[in-house]
Amino acid sequence: MTEILREVGMIARALDSISNIEFKQFDLTRGQYLYLVRICENPGIIQEKVAEMIKVDRTTAARAIQKLEVNGFIEKNDDPYNKKIKKLFPTEKGMKIYPSIKSENDYSNRVALSGFSESEAETILSLLQRVRENVEKDWEVVKKGNKRDY
Repeated sequence: MTEILREVGMIARALDSISNIEFKQFDLTRGQYLYLVRICENPGIIQEKVAEMIKVDRTTAARAIQKLEVNGFIEKNDDPYNKKIKKLFPTEKGMKIYPSIKSENDYSNRVALSGFSESEAETILSLLQRVRENVEKDWEVVKKGNKRDY
C-alpha cells in the first residue's frame, strides 16, 4: 500500500518538471502555470480560494500570484463591496497563453492514460478523487496548526 503515494508523487513531480521546462518560453517560473490556469478558469477568484484549490499555504500562493501580477499575467481588482478583498483576473497576456497551458495539460492526460479504456480512466479518476478527499481532511487539520495522530 505504501507504494501508491510514491507512485502518485513521482507522476506529479515528473509532470510538474515537464511543465516548468515547457512554460519557460512564456516566462512562467516554477509552478506559476498552476495559478494562472485557476485564475483563467475562475475570473474574479480570490487568492485564498486559489491557494485552497492548489493545496498550498497562503504565503506560497501570495508569492506566486504577486509574480504573476508583476509579470503582467494577472491583475488584482478591488471588490466593489469589500475593499479588503482583491479579485484576481487574467490579463490579455495571461489569456493568450492559457490555451497553450491547457493544450499541454490535455496532452499529458492523453499520454498518462494511453492504453486505458474510458471505463478504466473513469475508475482511476474516481479513486484518485477519493484519495484526495481523504488527504484533504488531514491537510485542513495541519493547515490550522494541529498535529496528526500517527
